[in-house]
Amino acid sequence: AEFPAVAFKACTQQQSRNLKQSRLPVATVPDDVLAGGACVGADCLLRVLANYSRSGEVKTTITVGVVGYPNVGKSSLINSLKRSRACGVGAAPGVTRCLQAVQLDRHIQLLDCPGVVMATGVPPTAAPLRGALAPQRLQDPLTPAAAILR
Repeated sequence: AEFPAVAFKACTQQQSRNLKQSRLPVATVPDDVLAGGACVGADCLLRVLANYSRSGEVKTTITVGVVGYPNVGKSSLINSLKRSRACGVGAAPGVTRCLQAVQLDRHIQLLDCPGVVMATGVPPTAAPLRGALAPQRLQDPLTPAAAILR
């Protein structure tokens, strides 16, 4: 009740508009739907967000920040819920360069932000492993590769 968990898979289709959403409950979704490009679990996540926007019988406006490591699907999540290409997405980190507000409906606004990597004091090997740097931009790709093998 305090921290609801929702199973969700963002849409991975290469369409220009109307990204596909599966209406099947997550627990009963066949493997071929999960393996495909359709979004799964959007209806449940939208219900959770709508519940947060209710204050008694009155609906209020909420703003939800989508925060996480680089290149984990923050923008894809927003695009899947909106069912349009509201945010740019890409396979390399750094596509989202600034905060962007996306109006989901009258009562829910989503904030897409660049990836966040906390400074941990760990050697610089950790930054590429967390997706903070594109592999092509690394001066020394062998050190992170060795860390993965370890």
